Amino acid sequence: MNRRFHLFGSLRNPIFARLYAAQTTNLLGDALTWVGLALLAFELAGDNSAVVLALALTLRITAFVLLSPLAGALADRLDRKLILITTHCIRMVLVSLLPFVTQVWQVYALVFALNVFNAFFTPTYQATIPLVTGQNDYLQAIALSSATYQLLGVLGPGIAGSVAALIGARQIFFLDALSFLIAAVFIFTLPGQLRVEQSQQPSATRGRTWRDIRDGTTRLFTDAYIRYALFMQLVASIAGAQILVNTVSYVKGTLKLGDVEYGWVMAAFGIGATLSAVAFGAISQRFRRTTFVLFGAILITLSLLPANYASVSILMVLWLVAGIGQNFVNLPTQTLIADRITTGMQGRVYGAHFAWSHLWWGISYPLAGWLGSNFAEGEFFYGSLIGLMLLGVVQLILSPPADENEHVHANLWHEHEHIHDEHHQHNHHPGIPSGEPHTHPHQHKRIRHSHP
Repeated sequence: MNRRFHLFGSLRNPIFARLYAAQTTNLLGDALTWVGLALLAFELAGDNSAVVLALALTLRITAFVLLSPLAGALADRLDRKLILITTHCIRMVLVSLLPFVTQVWQVYALVFALNVFNAFFTPTYQATIPLVTGQNDYLQAIALSSATYQLLGVLGPGIAGSVAALIGARQIFFLDALSFLIAAVFIFTLPGQLRVEQSQQPSATRGRTWRDIRDGTTRLFTDAYIRYALFMQLVASIAGAQILVNTVSYVKGTLKLGDVEYGWVMAAFGIGATLSAVAFGAISQRFRRTTFVLFGAILITLSLLPANYASVSILMVLWLVAGIGQNFVNLPTQTLIADRITTGMQGRVYGAHFAWSHLWWGISYPLAGWLGSNFAEGEFFYGSLIGLMLLGVVQLILSPPADENEHVHANLWHEHEHIHDEHHQHNHHPGIPSGEPHTHPHQHKRIRHSHP
């Protein structure tokens, strides 16, 4: 079986295939949203548009940090299909209001509201992947989702910019609203409900929502492996923020190049992240999750070290490596939660993780701006040194011991009796009986995991 087929094998699951289609449509809508907002900010604020966008990004992170833990707690108790549809429909309405904005404060209000519901969508979607794919395919499904996210991060703004040039900056928001409607329809067509079985949840009690929120953060920090990966994400965010904040001034200011070259450099970062997602899906079973996390943190941090002395071609190579490192930290962290947290509690832990990982960026963005303002010829170098020092501290203090419960199930073919239902559909080879129930060869792919 070749690697490409292995990565896309998770799409044979019809439920995940429709979830993935909804996510892809949602990501295209996000690209339309942010390109449209950039153009709208320039129309309303002119030279102060950067300030408007910076505050909009701050509001985005604030919504994620405050509300993602609540979203995760509700995802463990309610029908996730209903949550996903509701968030899409409300964002469709909010985006439809953006073409009529005439004041900057209206932009802030709508951006915050949009990301309130985005804070409910993303952790719910992340927690639903292992729920619907099972242990055979969830690694490939997470890797495919991440690769799509990164690829559209590279291609999406270009597509959105072309559409805006064709139909107009404000009209782009109507197309954006349509994308949310299409994504909602994909999710609506899923059979049944997407909810954790009641037997896997603790009994309902008064005040349970707050306890679920607290429990998500507690489990995030008490599991040594997830805690280690989370703090390595802080290391990666320090380097990543340097790239996102200071690359434009280095390329256009120091190197005296234009927008095209800046686009090439940032595309290299996104392409590196995409390639690492594909690679992770192919080789993730050969190494421990924490090995990927450490390797990724080292890659992205070291890639900054020579960047202040690099030509544009060398910078593209460095940012390609940085993109690989970024995703080698982020992806294993998601799979560690799926590995180490029981199904009935994954939603609240994914929600807590989404909040804390975005809080790291709330720290890293101001640090990157301060370094860019005060050390204009050495911001990447000093950012790398800060990241390396923090990496050393995390490795020395938080590096977990070898997991005695982690083990590998070899690739195995066997026969067992089963039936076809809405969650288990496949074609039969000639000669295999098709009655219900029936028996035929069935594959369990190689998997490395740890029992919660």
